[in-house]
Amino acid sequence: MPSVAGTSVVGMTSVKTIGILLFENVEELDAVGPWEVLSYWTRNHPEDGYEVRMLAADPGPVTCAKGLRMLPDTVLAQAPPLEVLVYPGGRGTRPRLADPAELAWVRAQRETVPLMTSVCTGSLVYAAAGLLAGRPATTHWGSLDLLAELEPTADVRGDDRFVDDGDLITASGVSAGIDMALHLVDRLAGRDRAVEVRRGIQYDPQPPI
Repeated sequence: MPSVAGTSVVGMTSVKTIGILLFENVEELDAVGPWEVLSYWTRNHPEDGYEVRMLAADPGPVTCAKGLRMLPDTVLAQAPPLEVLVYPGGRGTRPRLADPAELAWVRAQRETVPLMTSVCTGSLVYAAAGLLAGRPATTHWGSLDLLAELEPTADVRGDDRFVDDGDLITASGVSAGIDMALHLVDRLAGRDRAVEVRRGIQYDPQPPI
């Protein structure tokens, strides 16, 4: 499929790609929550010009943190240029913090992807790669100290569900990833579209406890 920066080209129609990264021991809802929001939007409104894909290094199934197995849509080597990257969290982020190849890949994405986002401890990988230097960010409440340790110059915001710093958005744990994805729809397609998506998936959080 021919492509240009940030888009896939099908016929005469340019489609901007949102990629959600999968890896071993990724937290299920960190990936599936944003997928629910973004796929509902892009499938129901292709005229908005976006698609969402699950991405992974290899084509085989990925085993998530709680045992769910997921298949990626596209391997990274064949992925079109991304308009948005969603980097989820989970136990699988820990070995990636000290993986030079992974951190180099993240830095390379920063050079080409207009909007980098993370959910939960995905922001720790961004910190380890140097993306959060001098920037506001958040993560899962249990990893706030580690975020500050990985990037001492970051403005760690433990009370925020997500932090939008323009070309970089970080969200705290699981359900905040859904909030962040709805915020993405708001940014990319407008408030009315985001409200429509929220109602369509019936996301009306009212915790019983």
